[in-house]
Amino acid sequence: MTQFAATQNPSPDLPHEAYLTALASLEQVGPARMRWLLSYGSPEMVWQLLRAGKIRNPPARLAVKPPQLTEWVAQANSADPQQIWNACCALGVGVVSLGSPGYPPALAADIDPPVVLFHLGNPDLLSAPSVAIVGTRRATGYGLRVAEELGAGLAQAGVMVVSGLALGIDAAAHFGALSVGASGAAVAAVVGSGLHAPCPVRNRKLASRVASSGVIFSEVPPEVSGAPWRFPVRNRILAALSDAVVVVESPGAGGSMHTVREALTRDIPVLSVPGPIDSRASEGTNRLLSDGAEPCLGVDDVLMAIGLGGKQSNTSAPSPIPSQPDTRPVPDEAGERALATIGWRPVSVEHLAARSGLDFQQLASTLAWLETHGWIQRTGGWIERRAKPDGSERLGRRAT
Repeated sequence: MTQFAATQNPSPDLPHEAYLTALASLEQVGPARMRWLLSYGSPEMVWQLLRAGKIRNPPARLAVKPPQLTEWVAQANSADPQQIWNACCALGVGVVSLGSPGYPPALAADIDPPVVLFHLGNPDLLSAPSVAIVGTRRATGYGLRVAEELGAGLAQAGVMVVSGLALGIDAAAHFGALSVGASGAAVAAVVGSGLHAPCPVRNRKLASRVASSGVIFSEVPPEVSGAPWRFPVRNRILAALSDAVVVVESPGAGGSMHTVREALTRDIPVLSVPGPIDSRASEGTNRLLSDGAEPCLGVDDVLMAIGLGGKQSNTSAPSPIPSQPDTRPVPDEAGERALATIGWRPVSVEHLAARSGLDFQQLASTLAWLETHGWIQRTGGWIERRAKPDGSERLGRRAT
């Protein structure tokens, strides 16, 4: 929790959202614990009861131990809701509570709505149809291209792209949607940390563009750091804001699969992009297809899933990456053979050695030349072709 000096007599003129923000700033307070605290009365009353140590006997399902209650009492006595509220105002963060006029209707009707929600940007833009594009942070070049193309095509078709502002697939989808410019739909993000730092450092410029062109939501008050448990919790919001969820790349377990479960709980359609059967990044998406998820082979599949079939067929979506001249030197015969063997999916060195017809020494020198001149990139044990022009820097991605 952010530490602000406490005042003995909190201002009676503060809105109840200020006290909700203060309560949400308490350590380890998530949606279920917040609802239990509010069972004691209004947000201001709960704050005063906490300060007096009069909130006791939490339900066993909440797993609140006595030391946690003691810590909340100490935090309530060392923090000032006025200063916490001032911090929101200084950052330009909007605050809406369940039942207030500005609260998103899609969340108000949800089975598990946030009690208080923070935002940067314009939440009124949520009136457009919306699709969540999610996937792994460790995306392949294939996954990044698909996510960006889907983001651009959906935005061009008037569909708001929703994602989590993480590295990898999330960022690619948002870059694609933003590439359409003013002619496309707005974008939205749901993050698991305070809006003072809503995403990884490498995506800060992207976050600023999303807030300027759309809206970023968080259930976490500003100045409160993200914690691992907050990200699965935020996925229910991401799903609830969407008319469909598209998984581009995902391992068998992780945040994307949690978003899928939240979507299925809400009867929200889930689509999955097929990938190479030997790519770990496509393990989860291929499993979803095996389990009966709808395949996503392009923008038209997504539009059909949300009842906008045919819209894309009459619209020519712009290329998400502006065409640029290819200034890379032309590969020699060995390089061309290696590129043809790689194709447009991640492959291993062993695969190349077996299929390219190049001996190991020639293959090693050829791959070194191709990587140096921007024709391929290595990610872990995989080799991928790089498209023309290369968008990896724009996507905040680098080879590891």
